[in-house]
Amino acid sequence: MNQVFKIGLVSISDRASAGVYEDKGIPALSNWLDQALITPFTLETRLIADEQRLIEATLIELVDQCGCDLVLTTGGTGPAKRDVTPDATRAVMDREMPGFGEQMRQISLKFVPTAILSRQTAVIRGASLILNLPGQPKSIQETLEGLKDSTGKTLVAGIFSAIPYCIQLLEGPYIETNPEIVNSFRPKSAIRI
Repeated sequence: MNQVFKIGLVSISDRASAGVYEDKGIPALSNWLDQALITPFTLETRLIADEQRLIEATLIELVDQCGCDLVLTTGGTGPAKRDVTPDATRAVMDREMPGFGEQMRQISLKFVPTAILSRQTAVIRGASLILNLPGQPKSIQETLEGLKDSTGKTLVAGIFSAIPYCIQLLEGPYIETNPEIVNSFRPKSAIRI
């Protein structure tokens, strides 16, 4: 079992990977994780084009060679022909975790009706969780953190609230989060003191 929480971040964009514009996905994810996690973690980052074989190879590398417990992708989840992130993710999976995609769409639908077009998903490969997140930094934060009212009370839980327990069930590291950003939910029997 890893003592350090290893996270892979993959930004998938033809134009950002070609240097046409600056990638915003990896910085947004990295900044959010810095605020949300109490548990020490390391990052492996990749900026790649929307090519299914390249995405598959990158996910396999991050899980099988780098030993990432969690891989977060951003971009390439829409219905356009070039949006192949979910297809690549499913191609390398052992098992699918559809609840994550369902929850991400529910959160995003509170903001835009086109969220229904998203094909975001999550899968398990070996003992690792791979999640396809939206491409926009604001949407990344909303789906990870959830919806809060003006007092900071959570109205709809973000997907990250379930990730620490999922990683624990996969026999990965015990992950603790900053409750001001996102609460980790576990059954009482799974909480370590």
